[in-house]
Amino acid sequence: MTTPLPAAPPATPRTRLWTPAHVLVTRSAQEHPHTAEILRRCEAAGVDDVELLRGDRITGVRGETERETYARAKATLAVVTSPASARKLDPIPPSADWRVDLARGCPAHCQYCYLAGSLSGPPMTRVFGDLEEILAGLDAYVGHGTITSTNAARADEGTTFEASCYTDPLGIEHVTGSLSAAIRHVGTHDFGGPVQLRATTKFADVAGLLDLPHHGRTRLRFSLGPESVVGRFEGGTDPVGRRIEALATMARAGWPVGLTIAPIMPVGDWRTAYSDLLGRVATALEDVHDLDLTAECITHRFTPGSKETLETWYPRTRLEMDPEQRRTKRGKFGAVKHVYPDDVMDDLRRHVTDELAERLPAARVLYWT
Repeated sequence: MTTPLPAAPPATPRTRLWTPAHVLVTRSAQEHPHTAEILRRCEAAGVDDVELLRGDRITGVRGETERETYARAKATLAVVTSPASARKLDPIPPSADWRVDLARGCPAHCQYCYLAGSLSGPPMTRVFGDLEEILAGLDAYVGHGTITSTNAARADEGTTFEASCYTDPLGIEHVTGSLSAAIRHVGTHDFGGPVQLRATTKFADVAGLLDLPHHGRTRLRFSLGPESVVGRFEGGTDPVGRRIEALATMARAGWPVGLTIAPIMPVGDWRTAYSDLLGRVATALEDVHDLDLTAECITHRFTPGSKETLETWYPRTRLEMDPEQRRTKRGKFGAVKHVYPDDVMDDLRRHVTDELAERLPAARVLYWT
C-alpha cells in the first residue's frame, strides 16, 4: 500500500513589484543623471508610456470623478525635481533627527494611509531626479539633530535621516533605484560624524540591496501587523510572511534591521494576533547571530483632514475613524489628531511591549506612540 505524501504547505504569495502605467518627466528633472537611471529601470520593467514634458507642471492626471483621479494617480510615476522644502530638512520625532525625502507618494492602497491629507493634489508618486543634490546636502546636518544625536539611549545611532516619511522607498525601488543610491552614499561617504539612514517598508524585494556597501549605516525596518490588519487594510503591499522573510534575510546578511509594528489596532482577537505575529518574527530570527534589531510601535490615529480624504479614496472602508471613540490630541501648533483613549492605549501598550520583551528580548524598543 502506498503511503500518501503529506500535503504541501500553501504557497506564500509572490513579492509584488509595482510598475507604473504612466511615467511623466518634468523638463527640469530631465537634466539630472539620476533621472536617466529611473528611465532605464522603467524601460527594463516594460513601461512604454513615458512622456517627457516641456515644462515642470504635471497635468492630465485628474479624471472625471474622484475615483478615476485616484486610480490614474496611483498608476502614475512623476519624475520631478525636489522643492526647496525637501532640501531643507525638518526634524521627524520620534523616529529620527531629520527627514530626507527621496520621493513623495506611495503606490500602496492602505486604507489608513498617513499621507492622506499631508500631500496635496492627486496621490501620484513623485520621485526626485535631483537625488545627487539631496544627498550632498546631508553633511550640513550631521551632529545637529535633537532626536538621536543628543539622546543618550540612542546616541549610538548617530545623526539619523528618515527616508520613509512621505514614501515607501523599497516599494518604488524597482523603478527608481533611489534607495540603493542613498544607501551607497551614506555607507561610503566621509561624514563629519556617525550617521544612520533609516527606511521602513511594507514590501519585501530586498535582493538588490543585500550586497550594497551599507557599512552598518542603514537600518531597514519592516512594517508588520497581524493578518486582521494587513489583509483588511493594506492593499497592494506584500504579505506579512514575505516581509518577515525579507527581515530575516537582511538580518542574516549583517544588516541592522527593525520592526515597525504599525498601525497597532484593537481589531478582533488582537491580543492573540499580536502574540502570534511576534512569535513568527522570533522564529524567523532565531538563527541570526549578532542580531541588531529595533522595534517601533505606532498605534492608529487620524486627523480630520485625513479622515475626509480617506473616506473619499475608500468609501466602503470598514476602518474605524469615529472621533467620538477617540481622544483628541493637539500638537504644539494646534494640529488635531484622534488617538485611542487612555485605557485602550494602555492595554495595547502593555500587551505588545510585554510580548516583545518575552519573544524578542534582543529588540530595543525605541518608542511607543
